[in-house]
Amino acid sequence: MHITVDLDRCCGAGHCVLAAPEVFDQRDEDGLVVLLDADPPAGEHRQVRQAAALCPASAIGVRE
Repeated sequence: MHITVDLDRCCGAGHCVLAAPEVFDQRDEDGLVVLLDADPPAGEHRQVRQAAALCPASAIGVRE
């Protein structure tokens, strides 16, 4: 799995951080997503898929 994020689309809702805190974080200054691991281990894949599905701005891309 490989993850990308589109900062231009991110609205800072934070659903990704709640769903997959080992993979996503938020910047302190504006709340936009920070990708901590673009190629997470298999144990995080379910949470990453959930984070992408929950993102209201569709800012998370997941390639299997």
